Amino acid sequence: MLNKQLLPLLFVCLAVATATTMAASTVEDATVTCNTVYSNLEPCLGFVLGGGGSVPSECCSGLKSLLSAARTTTDRQSACKCVKSVASSATGEQISRAAKIPGLCKANVPFKISADVDCSKIK
Repeated sequence: MLNKQLLPLLFVCLAVATATTMAASTVEDATVTCNTVYSNLEPCLGFVLGGGGSVPSECCSGLKSLLSAARTTTDRQSACKCVKSVASSATGEQISRAAKIPGLCKANVPFKISADVDCSKIK
């Protein structure tokens, strides 16, 4: 059973990755919703919570799919805000594990993943 209290950490870290790696584009209504973020990153939750072993291929596929889906500034900021709003339940250890996922998945995330991201600055 999925522990939804710990999901925010995963969302924060990976949504930030999604938001920052996308090229800037025109602002329009967000098409990336919390449900989109959740469904793409759910396979990563076991790694974030347990830490042992390798990142599941479904996690990497979900991350890359989310990176592709967040095409606009609004999408990236929406995804970031969605996950940041529930990040308070994440531990430092969980954030640390989530921060490793982009590198393990070979997803280009050129910044340090942190729960302190300012979503409004994401372009």
